[in-house]
Amino acid sequence: MKALSFILLLFISLLSHAQTIVNGVPWFDQNGETVNAHGACIVKEDGKFYLFGEWKSDTSNAFPGFSCYVSDDLSDWEFRRVVLPMQKDGILGPERVGERCKVMRCPKTEEYVMLMHCDDMRYKDPHVGIATSKTIDGEYTFHGPILYNGKPIKKWDMGTFQDSDGKGYLLIHHGSIYRLSDDYRSIDTLVANVKGMGESPAMMKGRDGTYFLLSSNLTSWEKNDNFYHTAPSIEGPWTRQGFFCPEGTLTYNSQTTFVFNDGELPMFMGDRWSYPHQASAATYVWLPIHAEGTKLSIPNYMQAWDATTGKLVDLLSKAKRVKTNRIDISSMDHWTSGADGTLRSNHQGATIGTRFSGGRIAIFGETNKHGAYGKVSITDLEKDKVVHSLLIDFYSKVPDRGLRYISPRLPKGKYRIDVEVTGDRPNWSDKKGYKFGTDNSYINIKDFYLIKE
Repeated sequence: MKALSFILLLFISLLSHAQTIVNGVPWFDQNGETVNAHGACIVKEDGKFYLFGEWKSDTSNAFPGFSCYVSDDLSDWEFRRVVLPMQKDGILGPERVGERCKVMRCPKTEEYVMLMHCDDMRYKDPHVGIATSKTIDGEYTFHGPILYNGKPIKKWDMGTFQDSDGKGYLLIHHGSIYRLSDDYRSIDTLVANVKGMGESPAMMKGRDGTYFLLSSNLTSWEKNDNFYHTAPSIEGPWTRQGFFCPEGTLTYNSQTTFVFNDGELPMFMGDRWSYPHQASAATYVWLPIHAEGTKLSIPNYMQAWDATTGKLVDLLSKAKRVKTNRIDISSMDHWTSGADGTLRSNHQGATIGTRFSGGRIAIFGETNKHGAYGKVSITDLEKDKVVHSLLIDFYSKVPDRGLRYISPRLPKGKYRIDVEVTGDRPNWSDKKGYKFGTDNSYINIKDFYLIKE
């Protein structure tokens, strides 16, 4: 009888579990650590989703490794390992850059092939590197640069695409498309050169056989309105079509990295970079993408949506607002209140927080061109111990109001969450020395919520 009850409860939980993807907030793995997989791709195998990406650092852009996570639902991620660590020397050695790793399973050899951008710290020595593994989440063996006519491809931003016939392709910024050899270990031929294409290339194939090539403009770590080309075949002819997100949204404050398409619901995968604190503060924008004829679009931004249906999920519909009071706000004189009740401060060390009793605590706030980094800390009051801490980013060129943070699941107990103004700013320069980023160091907090599950 107990076994039957357990099976019934399990069945009910499976029916009710929504595969909810939440955009613009840090994600956490089974250990409560930030999911750290940027410039990523997804490979689906045996009903599981494998996420590969850049294992970013909060202190340097030097390559520490590429990570692998696995999920049953695209929502809850389990960290497996760093599948390709920094090498002792060579183009992925110390003080080098490794980005945009893409993995494909080769139909001929059944091995897993990873391609990536390798470079020096000044982005003056680009190569496309190759690594392989016999298992999808095993340690990959690095083989150096992939070769075309016996020579390395000395380009930077890249992506990959695997067609329905099993052929693999390497996509290069500014338009070069190469077909891989049958074993995916070298380049067979250059099949197209797409005029007017940008960087961060990604490709998908529509149900009617139309090919879509997505790319972004060159604005360093800043976001921009990404655009796309179409063609009846990979060889072309390619036609520029325009933006696939509403103009002015800057691709919902993200940059293209991959399109995951398992034949059911194509999904755009984008990064919200947060230089220099990419490990903790950079987040993800994954959204269903619609293709009809030569029209590609993501008409609306959804902070949370169900990956099985593509429909909006309102996380706050059953959430409980947690009130703050004067004793929960340090240095009250350093905080100002807007017409909507949002509290903001740029005074380094000023904090705002609240007490709660476990579960998942969320922060609702605004990002804008004046925003910067806030440090989130959760303290177990019974143990007087900080149990969770990370940076979140309140900067965006296009203002956005929404959830900025949702904590890992916490056991029942007495806790306090604090958000501190760090004074640390997202600022950077491109190769030409043009400066990007925030013009101040504000954090903007509207509300705290307890998310019910």
